[in-house]
Amino acid sequence: MAKHAVAIAGGGPTGLMLAGELALAGIDVAIVERRASQELDGSRSGGLQSRTIEVLDQRGIADRFLAEGQAMQVQSFARIPLDISDFPTRHNYGLALWQSHFERILAAWVSELGVPIARGREVTGFAQDDTGVDVELSGGQSLRADYLVGCDGGRSVIRKAADIEFPGWDPSTSWLIAEVEMDEEPEIGMRAGGGIGRADGGSVRVVLTEQHLEHTGEPTLQDLSEALIAVDGTDYGVHSPTWISRFTDMTRQAASYRKGRVLLAGDAAHVHPPQGGQGLNTGVQDAVNLGWKLAQVVSGTSPIGLLDTYHAERHPVGACVLHNTMAQVALSGTDERTDALRDTMTELLSMDEPRKRFAGMISGLDIHYDLGEGHPLLGRRMPDLDLVTADGPLRVFTLLHDAKPVLLNLGEPGGSDITPWADRVRMIDAEYVGLWELPVLGAVTAPGAVLIRPDGYVAWVGEGTGTRLRDALTTWFGTP
Repeated sequence: MAKHAVAIAGGGPTGLMLAGELALAGIDVAIVERRASQELDGSRSGGLQSRTIEVLDQRGIADRFLAEGQAMQVQSFARIPLDISDFPTRHNYGLALWQSHFERILAAWVSELGVPIARGREVTGFAQDDTGVDVELSGGQSLRADYLVGCDGGRSVIRKAADIEFPGWDPSTSWLIAEVEMDEEPEIGMRAGGGIGRADGGSVRVVLTEQHLEHTGEPTLQDLSEALIAVDGTDYGVHSPTWISRFTDMTRQAASYRKGRVLLAGDAAHVHPPQGGQGLNTGVQDAVNLGWKLAQVVSGTSPIGLLDTYHAERHPVGACVLHNTMAQVALSGTDERTDALRDTMTELLSMDEPRKRFAGMISGLDIHYDLGEGHPLLGRRMPDLDLVTADGPLRVFTLLHDAKPVLLNLGEPGGSDITPWADRVRMIDAEYVGLWELPVLGAVTAPGAVLIRPDGYVAWVGEGTGTRLRDALTTWFGTP
């Protein structure tokens, strides 16, 4: 029986990102993926939000994705555009990039880090005890791991086998999504209940609301033709589908993201409609929150209680995504009353403060983990500042490439003493002379020092000395 510190069920975006995070920390991790290759059999996410691009930049790999995608303003709320070009971030835009490309690029990075992927295998069950988890695989194989993470999608076998409740709402609406050929030139653009756009290679990508919710079996070309006729009065001679699939607005969230040595992330922990393009992004950020914590617990640096902060921090973020996507579905109706409501929301979101608040939420730039009272930076993403150090100019995100915590001292050099944690926290003396500005909040007071977690969030703000710094170091990075 193979033995690993962490086994990940699912080699999609969340599983790949989590594997990369664990590998950076030197943890023995393996992915079990049912697909024989990284190829996707249909459409998934169409882009990355600003905070996800920042997360990739923190690991030094954002350029790989930017080279293949198209930087553009992709944020929206119920099809109402939200411009973030004035947001204080190096990546004040979204990136149009299909999930198939995102996974391919991410998988190449994970491969460079030496993570094995058992392809063509599925987790069929598991049994956990006080020291680990025995994981059963299809084909009669098995493996042993200290921890098992379910990144295996909305129908998660891991979640069901762990008997974790998945409360929420059944679907009220169903959509068809397909990539097809058409004899006639279609009307490109959004319309009530969906849209038509160009796909790779000149084919056409269609997303349309279905007239009826009850379905038994897989969607067909006939279903798509009928949906097109209902909306545009013609099916444009649709033929030769590359793929056709169906999704709904079912909205559910795991009651707990952890049960013993089993954890959930991504769609296994939360499912919701794709409005606002938040699914892939939320899953990737789940992985970055969990990765360093799980690594510290596995290595013995931190007690297992650190894993409780994963649920405490990410469950509210998932709940917010569920809430705002439900609101967006309510705004996607085609009757005159919904049109009036959408007109009102469009007017509201053209105003600066509401636009910034909603754009911050959709882009992930407004995430605030509740780490107690204090400076506005506490529990928020650390801005990617251009620092001046004794060794020359340095970007904050460059300090996070190896996924290690950083104490940034911005006062007198040598003003912070973290000697007992010197083996696990890097200290940098630096200067920054510009404005400290956060998305949505605006300008904040310049701090004397900040403790930055490996996921890029600020764990402590202060002047570099005192018991509060020692408490924060112990809480997040273990007893010396």
